[in-house]
Amino acid sequence: MRRLTLMLTCAVTSWLFAAVAQAQLVVEITRGSQDPTPIAVSPFNWSGSGVLPEDVSGIISADLRRSGLFAPVPQEDMLSFPKTPEEVIFRDWRILGTEYVVTGRIEPQAQGYLLTFDLVNIFGQNKMFTKQVSGGSQQLRDIAHRAADEIFEAITGIRGAFSTEMIYVLEQTRGGRPSYALMRADIDGARAREIRRFNAPVMSPMWSPNGQEVAYVSFETGRPAIFRENLRTGARQQLTNFKGLNSSPSWSPDGTKMAMVLSKDGNPEIYVLDLISGKFTRMTRHFAIDTEPNWMPDGKSLVFTSDRGGKPQIYQLTLATGQVDRLTFDGDYNARPRVSPDGKTLVMVHRSRGVFTIATMDINTGRMRVLTETTLDESPSVAPNGAMLMYATKRGSKGILAAVSLDAGVKYSLPSQRGDVREPAWSPYFD
Repeated sequence: MRRLTLMLTCAVTSWLFAAVAQAQLVVEITRGSQDPTPIAVSPFNWSGSGVLPEDVSGIISADLRRSGLFAPVPQEDMLSFPKTPEEVIFRDWRILGTEYVVTGRIEPQAQGYLLTFDLVNIFGQNKMFTKQVSGGSQQLRDIAHRAADEIFEAITGIRGAFSTEMIYVLEQTRGGRPSYALMRADIDGARAREIRRFNAPVMSPMWSPNGQEVAYVSFETGRPAIFRENLRTGARQQLTNFKGLNSSPSWSPDGTKMAMVLSKDGNPEIYVLDLISGKFTRMTRHFAIDTEPNWMPDGKSLVFTSDRGGKPQIYQLTLATGQVDRLTFDGDYNARPRVSPDGKTLVMVHRSRGVFTIATMDINTGRMRVLTETTLDESPSVAPNGAMLMYATKRGSKGILAAVSLDAGVKYSLPSQRGDVREPAWSPYFD
């Protein structure tokens, strides 16, 4: 699989440009499917004046390549550049071994652009669909990602997640002192921008289910405190100010509650905060350390990390009854649990023989699969379609982000041009 490099776009003001330039991420595909599907995205026809600010067909190709399941045909290898399905010469594409061809037309609109695109099956010699996506003048990348989602789903049967975003923590040195920024970017690393900058550590960002807010832990007050912040308005609210630990915020699936870890009563325990009433309810009572809660998709139980068995393992707490069941037994350390959207797969940081990796476990069968091969992997976050997850790891002494499919067949990394990046959080769908 060829190495693909995508640089971030620049911001409009010099101040924001400096911040974003230091946060540029590079996508490096390190492993793709052993038998990727050949697909060609023909350069799209632009019927307006001037030159488009984004290469829409190129973005779609990059999205499909990054999934690891597709091998886009380079433009220099194409025998023709069809703009409509009627211009597709099936014989030519069969010579190249291409299974699908995407054609498209972009038209100017009063407030933006309209993309009409088609998916053609070469071996079936038929048009699979013609669809349209529109957007504002600053939304060409959004249009491209949405088109890639449609193409991906039509071929694989899996909903695409190219239109989603990520939040992560960027640590840099400024004036000889550490500086921390909570960053937001497209899932391919493009259009990175600061949500907020801090002079003290920030950690554990978590998207709200509707994608409109983020919760995180900040040390700006001199001790850890949990905040929620509106991503559109920048309005934020401090949710906790207790002595001791205030950590690991996790939104409930309906967005009305937040699980967290507090040690205000002397021992780290899991609490649930009702975001409407402001009431805290203590959920665990044990002398061990209970931490890192995460909701099951049905909202009826929590998975969490506890050393109540002697070493950190993952447990499940049924909220209605208070019953606690141990889920993991393989390895001497399992922590930072996350659950796939269908509730069938548990994702975790797994340690075996002193090596920290990312692993999954089938919740029904208990079967464990190690997904990564590096030694300091942490902070997994699952895509909303359940096909991939993002995590933090190290390259030498530098913190980078990486992604892997849940079947371990596809991998890519996103190192930062400057500074260390960590604690990724994959967004939900925005519709």
